[in-house]
Amino acid sequence: MTTHTPTTETKPEDFEIFLATAPGFEDTLCDEVRLKGFKRPRPVPGGVVLRGGWPEVWRANLWVRGASRVLARIDTFRVVHLAQLDHLARRTPWASLLRPDIPFRVEAHCAASRIYHAGAAAERISRAITETLGAPCQPDATLVIRARIERDECTLSIDTSGELLHRRGYKQAVNRAPLRETMAALFLRQCGYDGTEPVVDPMCGSGTFIIEAAEIAARLNPGRGRHFAFEELATFDAQAWERMRSVNSQRVPSVRFYGSDRDAGAASMSMANATRAGVEPYVTFETAPISALSPPEGPKGLVICNPPYGTRLGDPRSLVPLYRAFGQVLRERFSGWRAAFVTAAPDLARETGLPFLPMRAPVPHGGLRVSLFQTGPLP
Repeated sequence: MTTHTPTTETKPEDFEIFLATAPGFEDTLCDEVRLKGFKRPRPVPGGVVLRGGWPEVWRANLWVRGASRVLARIDTFRVVHLAQLDHLARRTPWASLLRPDIPFRVEAHCAASRIYHAGAAAERISRAITETLGAPCQPDATLVIRARIERDECTLSIDTSGELLHRRGYKQAVNRAPLRETMAALFLRQCGYDGTEPVVDPMCGSGTFIIEAAEIAARLNPGRGRHFAFEELATFDAQAWERMRSVNSQRVPSVRFYGSDRDAGAASMSMANATRAGVEPYVTFETAPISALSPPEGPKGLVICNPPYGTRLGDPRSLVPLYRAFGQVLRERFSGWRAAFVTAAPDLARETGLPFLPMRAPVPHGGLRVSLFQTGPLP
């Protein structure tokens, strides 16, 4: 069976859109996508699928905080050998999708299929596009066509995001072992954060949790400050995109957001990132150790951080005093606040002595598997 994508003018909702995320985050991402108003999203391994047209693709890139990329699935067909792949790839309506003047590249993945050589599959699809459309295939092109051949079924997708979506466009400075913005947004969602309560991060690094929380509270679109690969497609309508992007839903948050770090460079780096993100009026960053941490004036909220966990930045045993001090400060000073942190070291997490809620499955992060440890309101 071969399916092809009609133009958005003839049928505005008629292809599958895949929003990718790290394994373990699928349900959390699906919750976000549903709340952002997308119709009938459903979690699948590695992400969320929904149906729509190019406006939904643009909106997903602009609005959704937890997705790492957005793929437009443009064609699906059964294929069992390379000559057949070459023939069927030429029937995909490339001229209505790609521009002949924009370079592209093809990345292929094969699993449990008679076509098993991903490089050969990518080469056939690249040649089909070049010979039918005239677009140049270049190994460093930012526009990527993704081919997945699984159980003899080939799915062709356009990566409409380009750079991964955690690259919001404001973070020029990062510390060691940074947490991606997309992961921070999903962890905040798992903590029940909705933008109406203060957030404190006492190990703020480059400010990711605080800036994400402030952006959510200010209703700032995560993709507002960057370029996307879909802007290079034949389907792109610059005027419609500008209208979509210019809708201003911003509000002034009712609470503030507080980051601190014992490293003076981290505090200044975080404020510079917050300024570029446009949330400087709502955030405070300072240089301070865990021992100086105290709850800000006003309503109770969420303390969340990504502390060092040793496996990457040193000896985990040397971090026991840090975790113990963190737990002690929270238990003694943050009654009524919820606490959460991300770590790859469950033994260190237990050193805090905090009363954790039931755990979710760990998720991959930088070659490790990390877990979110969180509490209800502390006594």
